[in-house]
Amino acid sequence: MNDERTIVGLDIGTEVIKVAVGKYDDNGKLEIVATSSKKSVGLKNGVIVNIEDAKDAIKAAIEEVEQNAGMLVNSVIVAVGGSLIQSENATATVPIKLNPKTNRKEVTQDDIDQVIDMAIAINSPADREKIHVIPQRYLVDGISIGTQSPINRLGNKLAVEVHMVTGSKTVIQNMKSCMNRAGYILDAVMLKTLAQTQSVCHDDELELGSIIIDLGADTTDVMVLLHGAPVSTASIPVGGNLVTSDISIVTGIPVAAAETIKLESGCCWLPGIGSNDEDVILPGVGGRPPELLARSQLCQIIQARVEQIFALVRAEIKKNTSDSITQLSGNIILTGGGAMMEGIVELAQAKFRTSSVRIGIPDSLGGKESEYRRPDFATAIGLVQANKLIPKSNKKNSGSNKGRREKNNIFKRIRDTFF
Repeated sequence: MNDERTIVGLDIGTEVIKVAVGKYDDNGKLEIVATSSKKSVGLKNGVIVNIEDAKDAIKAAIEEVEQNAGMLVNSVIVAVGGSLIQSENATATVPIKLNPKTNRKEVTQDDIDQVIDMAIAINSPADREKIHVIPQRYLVDGISIGTQSPINRLGNKLAVEVHMVTGSKTVIQNMKSCMNRAGYILDAVMLKTLAQTQSVCHDDELELGSIIIDLGADTTDVMVLLHGAPVSTASIPVGGNLVTSDISIVTGIPVAAAETIKLESGCCWLPGIGSNDEDVILPGVGGRPPELLARSQLCQIIQARVEQIFALVRAEIKKNTSDSITQLSGNIILTGGGAMMEGIVELAQAKFRTSSVRIGIPDSLGGKESEYRRPDFATAIGLVQANKLIPKSNKKNSGSNKGRREKNNIFKRIRDTFF
């Protein structure tokens, strides 16, 4: 059974379930002790649609990581994303109360709680569950003090700007039910792109303003960060499965074969192939003999769809961050299985018109690094790393903070709202 020094991160993707187990030693150093990756079923667009099928797939993934780690798992932190997620920015202002002890109007924790509660109340649909509420900045008498605590500041009015992430109550309840049926305690739920900031983002990228693009199977999730806090969170219902479908339709081969060819020979940047073209063997279908397809032709099929995905991401970012997008001077960070596609960085650089694009590789945390230092493990590893920064009342196994390396980031400001 995992104790308080052991953390299990569970990333339930539409196509693949990934699990990471981390453990703190006596000196407070975190090490990844085991990982697993299993085929996922029962999900669509990042949401559980068949609880029984999803339960079985989750159990298979966790049982494999138990064998690899030599321990039993009883509780997990789960990532959420896809069509489940909505977000918006909210503001509120409250008068600063007079401190009877000092006879001065100075900000207290009660004032901070009141102004955040007011911001949440104004923007809380009845059918949505609050997952995260993250202060973006505080203002005292109209003067911004950023994200630092305003406690003891003198003034008359306290204002806050927050980023609120919510999920469908029904969908979240399905996830809870699925975990219960699988026999595991759900310690906490965290937005997957938020978890990824912990595993793949540097402090300067968080502060300067960066974009995380998680290229999944059915969805592409996006988070825009500025001054260490989210500005926008979105999910676009297109992903790598559409690329596979395009290959299947154009070449006339089964979807399973198209997926294999995409993974083994796929490329999404035609100039990268150049004169070093080669043939890809298409399997025969219904008595039809195998055929040859130039890799450059395969690349053209893939590139067209990935260009469309990036165009949709770009439009979504512009729509939701029109006031702050010009301030972004960090990096575009690509994560998820789609980030492993050859040529993905070059195509993103071309579509976003910037050279500041990189693949999000999780931090080095010991163990078998070749198994998890990949962009498709960014979420699972991020969940493990974020554990110590989730408010204690948000989870059942809190553990110790001894020796924890804390980034100057949004996790230290996550409002205690869910679990």
